[in-house]
Amino acid sequence: MGHWLAGRVPKDGIAGFIQRFDPRFWTVNFPRPMGASVVSTGADSLRVDAVFYRRSDLAGLIWEAEDVHDHPLLRYETSRDFRGCRLSFRWRSSGVRALDATHGPTLTIEGRDAAGNPRAWYVRLWNYATGTPEDAAVAIDFDALVGGFGLPGEADPVFAGDIDRMFVSLVAPGYVEGDDAPLDARAEGWVELSGIGCEGPGAVLAIGDTIVPEHGIGIAGGYDDSYHLTPARLLRNALHLGYRGAINHYVGMSHYFRLEANSGGYYVSLAGGVLNVAALAWHRDFAARAKALGYDVIWSLSYEMLAQHCWGDWAQRAWDGGMALTGWEPPSTLLSPAHAGAMGYLRQVALAFVGIALEAGLPVKFQVGEPWWWTVPGDGRLCLYDAAARAAFGAETVEIPTMFAPLDAAQKALLDRAGALLAESTAALTAAVRAAAPGAETLLLAYLPTVLDGRAPEAKRANLPLGWASPAFDVLQLEDYDWAATGNPGATARGIAAAEGRLGYPTERQHYFAGFVLRPEDRAQWAAIDAAAEAARRRGVAASFVWALPQVMRDGFVHFDEEDAVQGFDDVSFPLALGREAEVIPETSTAIVSSAGGRESRNVGWAEARTRYDVGPGVRSEADVAELLAFFRARMGPARGFRLRDPFDWRGERERIGIGDGSRMRFALVKHYGEVARRITRPVAGSVTAFVGGVETAAFTLEEGGWVAFDAPPAAGTWVEASFDFDVPVRFAEDRLSASRATFLAGVVPSVPLVEVREG
Repeated sequence: MGHWLAGRVPKDGIAGFIQRFDPRFWTVNFPRPMGASVVSTGADSLRVDAVFYRRSDLAGLIWEAEDVHDHPLLRYETSRDFRGCRLSFRWRSSGVRALDATHGPTLTIEGRDAAGNPRAWYVRLWNYATGTPEDAAVAIDFDALVGGFGLPGEADPVFAGDIDRMFVSLVAPGYVEGDDAPLDARAEGWVELSGIGCEGPGAVLAIGDTIVPEHGIGIAGGYDDSYHLTPARLLRNALHLGYRGAINHYVGMSHYFRLEANSGGYYVSLAGGVLNVAALAWHRDFAARAKALGYDVIWSLSYEMLAQHCWGDWAQRAWDGGMALTGWEPPSTLLSPAHAGAMGYLRQVALAFVGIALEAGLPVKFQVGEPWWWTVPGDGRLCLYDAAARAAFGAETVEIPTMFAPLDAAQKALLDRAGALLAESTAALTAAVRAAAPGAETLLLAYLPTVLDGRAPEAKRANLPLGWASPAFDVLQLEDYDWAATGNPGATARGIAAAEGRLGYPTERQHYFAGFVLRPEDRAQWAAIDAAAEAARRRGVAASFVWALPQVMRDGFVHFDEEDAVQGFDDVSFPLALGREAEVIPETSTAIVSSAGGRESRNVGWAEARTRYDVGPGVRSEADVAELLAFFRARMGPARGFRLRDPFDWRGERERIGIGDGSRMRFALVKHYGEVARRITRPVAGSVTAFVGGVETAAFTLEEGGWVAFDAPPAAGTWVEASFDFDVPVRFAEDRLSASRATFLAGVVPSVPLVEVREG
């Protein structure tokens, strides 16, 4: 395996070409609560669908001079000079303000004038259209383009030599600038651009066209982070970056739903359908394209919802009535498993996405994503006291002030009841899916750092309930990005073991999710994420995913499977016991030059000594000779290394292996010989004891290569020590091994030279 954080595609790298204004590379933007999406409908056409709730709602269809969305290896070239370009297309629209109307579709151009001063120009498309206000041919010559509503009186010539972006504004027929009052009724509209063409010297752009070979890691993503891109653009990134198989697609918590105005807010609604027209159009296109490219789609639906659009009685609440709120901005909340209306709504959403999958001819794979009772991170308050939950629990309802303190029997019983209720709600959800799509695969995603939080050991009663035990779901998906991203494989291993022990899903019926990197300045975390994903593959899970595609594209993450190299080391021990007769020969590499006056100049070539051995004296019988020869053949002579226990040096006692800095979690084992440190890469399993600040701790994992990985970083200034037994990595020193029965019976001991192998 391997990974790379790529910068922009090199000029001499693999590159293709696209026409400027290629339909796949337009985006949309809009304010909440409205929604909009853009899909490419052909090689030269696109469609925008939009839903408007307020009089001031406005969507923009955007072309950017600099590609800031695609993976660095797949971006189109930056070209801010549009001089000489001529753009043409056919415009068709319905349900939006028409081309000839005040506040009709306007091309806003943002850039700089000829003197370099920031400027914006407002180009009325109707001034460049021929036809009707809802079906017209539009032709724009950037060398003769002027802004302004009425021409020529309001003409504002556009300087096209330094443009950052341009966007076409779309508003509802009832639009009133600056008025946030609700429209009389929700308005839905669409725009189609077809026959999109660009001519002139800047009509063609270079584009990164790198293709990463197919590999064994899967990709996850979500609509909340990708709603503004075309599905074609998103899937191009996944395909070119080597991801195959199933795409785990989170349908989101903020953009898919329909809304209705109520009491000054906008709340989720089933009036007129389940999904809003923008989300429906986007996901239909996404599913059809995924099918055409050979992908399966795992549709992920969670209990999470943007708080500002959630009905008050649907949300989980703490004992004091406070709504469960996540740390996102704006915050989301969690739906109560006890509320019939909330759970009924989720079932309708699930069926809507099942319908999209069936329409596209995809096998139905449905994930219940991270369902849980919310725990307030700061103080451990559990949010299972909404009115519906209180009614369901009845006399069992007792206060749990914090999950971070010991609980009594009544509190534990309440958690068990809450877990049973949560499991009942997920069972009803998956049953609805199976009824609509017999044979559907159902999956459960659990986020281990929360449901197995060490500060709240009883949380698993409510949030990893026994009602989820196999075979409740076909696949158990485990996610732990807090641990994976910070390089804490010990916590991962213990969390997975706990989940397996509690729910009983074998490894081959598990998926693993590694990642994600929240902030671009933390992109170095991809190394640990990649390692965690690969570790899951070695463990034998059915699929290992990276979360998530938007962050992969942002940070330039590339995963690739390297060809397996010839195994250079077999983790086995030399088969014969060594006595003190064995020869141990430490050697150094020191060049000594003597001057005419007798002074010496010494140059040390190696940082530490390397040891040679002759283990011939350990051969004491004909059976030993036979075993030695078999071992030599299995190692292909000196081709493969192995372990050897040095009879004179095999133990380290309270060796100082580092000093904490408050963030470092991994420390390499070393043994000191005065001021010289020897790297220990082959410790004996079960022999390692770790100390932090002089206090023994078991909160660590021994990683391959002799690394001690702590569950939490040792405090700054704290000494980290370890005691351990160790073997020396060695190989046979020669290509031949000489031993005969005659010489052995004559008392001649064969010579078996070995040499230490440097690792780490």
